[in-house]
Amino acid sequence: MSERIVMRIGEALVAGGPLNTAAEPEVAIGEMDGPMGVAFANQLANQSQGHSKVLAIMNTDIQVRPATLMVSKVTVKETAYTNVFMGTVQGAIANGVLDAVREGYIPKEKVNDLGIIVSVWLNPGVAGQKDLDHKALFEIHRKATTLAIKKAMSNEPSIDWLLENQDKITHKYYQMGLDGKI
Repeated sequence: MSERIVMRIGEALVAGGPLNTAAEPEVAIGEMDGPMGVAFANQLANQSQGHSKVLAIMNTDIQVRPATLMVSKVTVKETAYTNVFMGTVQGAIANGVLDAVREGYIPKEKVNDLGIIVSVWLNPGVAGQKDLDHKALFEIHRKATTLAIKKAMSNEPSIDWLLENQDKITHKYYQMGLDGKI
């Protein structure tokens, strides 16, 4: 039996695709009989306008395992955004979770005991974009979800790596501010 997973946290950024397809999920993973279960149930039960929480599904009536709850980082105001969030991105996240199981980042024997909350960043520009590349959007969100889970489950980056590289890393938007680009 695998070790108990109380709660693990991870994030990833996958960009470089067509306009508005970047993904930056943040994930929390843990045993549903602990703090993760409480957080999961509270998120699911406490819906709020513009920040719906939905299960990641493969298709209607096919929930992914481990149970995965998606929460939007962006206030949802438009039906077009909702359709992309609860369609292309929902399916991508579900597939990313299964990819993480297939790759061994999530122990297969634990899938019914764990819960995942994914805080999803989907560019608000998708709402008005007529030529949105849904295939690229799907693949990028799928890859980013798997990567965030991998990082969470392997405690990446390690504290040693962070301490060693602290002075070499500048936050992208801080640097853009220094360069006068924002």
